[in-house]
Amino acid sequence: MPSVTHEALVELFKNRPTLAAEMLHDALGHPVPTFTEARVESSDFTEIVPSDRRADVVVLLVGEQQRPAMAIVVEVQLRVDPDKPYVWPVYVTQTRARHRCPTGLLVVTINAGMASWCSRPIDTGHPGWTLTPLVLGPQGVPVVTDAEQAKAAPEVAVLSAMAHGQSEAAVAIGEAFFAAAPGLDEERRAVYGDLVLSSLNAAARRRLEAMMKSGYQFQSEFARGYVAKGRQEGILEAKAHDVLAVLEARGLEVPAEVRERVLASTDLDELDRWIRRAAVISDAQELLATTGS
Repeated sequence: MPSVTHEALVELFKNRPTLAAEMLHDALGHPVPTFTEARVESSDFTEIVPSDRRADVVVLLVGEQQRPAMAIVVEVQLRVDPDKPYVWPVYVTQTRARHRCPTGLLVVTINAGMASWCSRPIDTGHPGWTLTPLVLGPQGVPVVTDAEQAKAAPEVAVLSAMAHGQSEAAVAIGEAFFAAAPGLDEERRAVYGDLVLSSLNAAARRRLEAMMKSGYQFQSEFARGYVAKGRQEGILEAKAHDVLAVLEARGLEVPAEVRERVLASTDLDELDRWIRRAAVISDAQELLATTGS
């Protein structure tokens, strides 16, 4: 079952089809052709890969005379997945063949530790064909603290909260979003409000809740179904980074396989054991050896 964070990010790109092009151009400095329309297209590649293998979002930028100008395959990635370097090239080539236009792969993550993994070039084995994903990590996401900017692009404001909600700007990000929220339709106001509040640090959340006239409760079916799992995910991520922080603070070199295994863990007890072990081992490889990994 996809996590709350994964599903929320996917929904942002579906609800605002121009978001993929905006992030490519504004955040990553990647050239985007002139277009008159951005629309979400089918991301199903069942003719090539199993039915559970499909891109999160495919956005088609349409130019003059309704001709495809560029397609963007958007993939949200929050955990290490060894299958992705094999299926991502499929998504790109199939989308390119379907729409007969240049196609890019935009990988979105709000996990700073995952950004480097997602950015690794994929050697397909064919001479001259190496796919290097375009990665939007938390550093590339704008910090939206202006209410007018939030009103103009509410999905960007929500993305900002998800990427920077644990920073010192959390309160300002939340205030900007909730100033813009009245202009949203009821469904998006409920869903986005839930996502913003659940993404902010505890101090910011308390301050924003105190500013509201009545107690705020999670209102949307989407959030009710996912928020508990999302909080669990946040705890796992924090503990995983604690393990790596202890190793790095002790001056130990952390090999890629160790980093990836730690970030992929979904076992709180395991992560707690690793935190304790990280404080005493002399080689980061010993961290995995103690669990039989």
